[in-house]
Amino acid sequence: MGYTAIEKVLARVSGKPGLRAGELVYPEPDMVMIHDGLVREAKGELDRIGIDRVAQPRKIMMVSDHDVIYGSDRAAERGVFNRKAAAQWGVDQFYDAGRGGHGHIFPMEDGKVLPGMFYFDNDTHATNAGAVGAFGMRVGNEISRVLATGTTWLEVPHTVLLELRGQLHAGVMARDIGFFLARQVKRKALDIDLDYRVLEYGGDLDSLDFGARVALCSTPTEMRAAGVFVPPSEAILAYCRRHAQRDFEPVYSDPDAQYEARHRIDLADIAPQVALPGNVGNAVDIGEAAGTRVDHAFIGSCGSGTYEDMLCAASILKGRRIAPHVRLFIVPGTERSTRRLAQDGVMRILLDAGAMLLPAGCGPCNDAVVGPLAAGEASISTATNNNAGRFGPLDARLFLGSPATVAASAVAGCIADPRLLDADAELLELSEAAYA
Repeated sequence: MGYTAIEKVLARVSGKPGLRAGELVYPEPDMVMIHDGLVREAKGELDRIGIDRVAQPRKIMMVSDHDVIYGSDRAAERGVFNRKAAAQWGVDQFYDAGRGGHGHIFPMEDGKVLPGMFYFDNDTHATNAGAVGAFGMRVGNEISRVLATGTTWLEVPHTVLLELRGQLHAGVMARDIGFFLARQVKRKALDIDLDYRVLEYGGDLDSLDFGARVALCSTPTEMRAAGVFVPPSEAILAYCRRHAQRDFEPVYSDPDAQYEARHRIDLADIAPQVALPGNVGNAVDIGEAAGTRVDHAFIGSCGSGTYEDMLCAASILKGRRIAPHVRLFIVPGTERSTRRLAQDGVMRILLDAGAMLLPAGCGPCNDAVVGPLAAGEASISTATNNNAGRFGPLDARLFLGSPATVAASAVAGCIADPRLLDADAELLELSEAAYA
């Protein structure tokens, strides 16, 4: 019996010839990532027990992506604390505000997270690493143990295979696949349990670019997946080889690997989706939500913050203006993407449409420390989830959609079907070559 990709990754970093789901291991990660919001808590815990050094400082990456714009004295003080902590711990890979962007995107763009790698992360959306065929494992507050000892225990998760067959229709994006999946699971049309499982995608994947693969990794996180894995295509491998900052070896599941379950989705069955307030599983075909007034729109987050996502939005916004009563925030995922938007003239298109650009990072998705709503307002965004209160007031209504749907809705002033607006073909062609 063969092995799944995740079993192979964990076997390598655990020094084992082979592993099966359910086994307990203490893997030696290729990297450890900690985000700005948990540094103070982790360091305080270690200081209390007399640990003033970390086990392997060269492996640690500290990322400031949640509080990029200090919206309070507390945030500014946390920034100062984090800079001192990085210096005390001897962490060379410290990407402060303005130095990298979103920790779940820029390390893949820059060749720091590569196919076949494994790392520990304090944040849930480490699942994004699956976009290039890597495995990031969220350990939450246990990150302090990893910092102190270099590792912690984990149980090898089971893997669920989801085959994607066919092609998406024009105007439908990979983010819609995730909402459609959550909807099918909530309605029990698909009997999938992702709680502490790895969701591996299979099937017709070669046409999916980097941005689409990142989007595929987003929604399963909200369904409690321990990881997501997208087998790297030749195009992804070629990009990684050009930018790799270390040697890497891609992994793939064996043809006879043992999956806990296998499922299939026909992509032609998917229309643009809108997740109604409260949960990603509340998704419906866009026709059921079209016409709902929105006051606020946001394109970004670790689920839809890639350069391709920004190009998609620009292809709809080009030559148009957002509705007078709508405020639209654009948050590129990385500093690299921000520079490319400026160099390629895309930023001008977004600004001419009336959008506001924020620095690379989480943006409003970080509990709306920037760009909040007022009581009773409605938002449509590409945020990772739409739980009540995420953007401020509990009575604000939060809808989710793809970058195309959010851009179309910002123009219309209400939830709108992106298929009804012609997208600029030249910008879409630029998107196809974004990671060439």
